[in-house]
Amino acid sequence: MTKSLQDKVIIVTGAGRGIGREIALLCAAEGAKVVVNDPGVAADGSGTSAAPADEVVEEIKKRGGSAVANFETVAEAIPASKIVKTAIDSYGKLDGVVNNAGILRDAIFHRMSIDAFESVIKVHLMGSFYVSHAAARLFREQESGAFVHFTSTSGLVGNFGQANYAAAKLGIVGLSKSIALDMERFNVRSNCVSPFAWSRMIGTIPTETEAEKARVAKLQQMGPEKIAPVCAFLLSDAAKDVTGQIFAVRMNEIFLMSQSRPLRSIHRAEGWTTQSLAEHGMPALKSSFYKLDRSADIFNWDAI
Repeated sequence: MTKSLQDKVIIVTGAGRGIGREIALLCAAEGAKVVVNDPGVAADGSGTSAAPADEVVEEIKKRGGSAVANFETVAEAIPASKIVKTAIDSYGKLDGVVNNAGILRDAIFHRMSIDAFESVIKVHLMGSFYVSHAAARLFREQESGAFVHFTSTSGLVGNFGQANYAAAKLGIVGLSKSIALDMERFNVRSNCVSPFAWSRMIGTIPTETEAEKARVAKLQQMGPEKIAPVCAFLLSDAAKDVTGQIFAVRMNEIFLMSQSRPLRSIHRAEGWTTQSLAEHGMPALKSSFYKLDRSADIFNWDAI
């Protein structure tokens, strides 16, 4: 049976552990040659280690696949471009990019440091841009390619203490849609995946109250391996008509997520004043206001 990614060259950033590791392993099992990128940082972005990426490469080779390690950070433009260069130098081409690398620096908004905000934006949003931008020129020339970017319900819906992460993750949705629109003419696809899975980053969630402990216990049951099949599919030729979409993956559930569209409108022939807005405009719209929901309020049943 032909493998879905046979002879394709795929970059997976943050592939040393967790979700990225599972994506790299599955892509290799499906026949891809994989660039396993991971600088081996801690969950907050500190430190470096070659071990995580090297171990995944060894695991792929042990299973009969082909992979090469790369230890560059995605958070700076030149190092990020070297990840793409590694693919070309090692395998002569590039067919897909998975922008999975991430860090967390959670804090309630008024206590969040500027460094915590900027560092998370740099890894998630700027990192996704830097790697995608370096790959885009190759994809344009060969008139093919696929991007899979990682977003989060922290941005799509909302969560406490994650203004930096939510801003980055919602920014990635805009980035992905723009890539999909700009590069459709070159047969290049771009989609987002919003994962529910236990990972090192999720391991930083506080577990001080009984409710928090129960929530984390449920998350621990959601293995990162459940996220990988959707990503591998989106990189394959079978997904040639799938672009500009957002998929949430939770255990065995896959959700197609909504994108912003008008809900309700108000019109006044003579225009609006602050008084008429207060008296008529906002009351007319209010029944369609969104609540201050968090991800857990929307996905409020146990994963299947």
